[in-house]
Amino acid sequence: MTRSIDDAGSDTPHLVLVGLMGAGKTTVGYQCAKRLSRPFVDTDDLVQTAAGMTVAELFALSGEGRFRAMEREAVGDACASPVPAVIACGGGAVLHADNRRQLKRSGFVVWLQAPPEVLADRVGRGADRAERPLLAGGPVTTLERLAAARASAYEAVADAVVDTGDRSVPEVVDAVLEEYGS
Repeated sequence: MTRSIDDAGSDTPHLVLVGLMGAGKTTVGYQCAKRLSRPFVDTDDLVQTAAGMTVAELFALSGEGRFRAMEREAVGDACASPVPAVIACGGGAVLHADNRRQLKRSGFVVWLQAPPEVLADRVGRGADRAERPLLAGGPVTTLERLAAARASAYEAVADAVVDTGDRSVPEVVDAVLEEYGS
């Protein structure tokens, strides 16, 4: 599965983070961007800006299909940037084949993983859970189901895998940047 940064789309060598909600994509991505002195792009933020509402509101008002269509556009926009960036993708961005192709072509993709119980603990707290429409049922059960359903898509797109389960943010950032070759 490991591919070197030299094999990645070197015309636009983005560092791309994928994984389930709660894996640390946004937190780790922001810190990686700081360390690399690159812009940080969160595709969920791009969707929210374009929609003029939160992801949860978009799901409620327009459905998951509309969200996924906007997400494809956001991934395309992020990948098309000529400025090397750190890109954090929404957890389901890898489900669409076009997104997987764009991500592989434009950057080095790191799959952030953690056990469903850890993810549920991270996202199941307070107001954060209300902003996650796919967690309508029990978070652990839902995350186990999502992990099983998405594993092959994450594996297909990932150049490297980093476990975030029992590591601090600085440790994960170090591991991601080591995989990336920085």
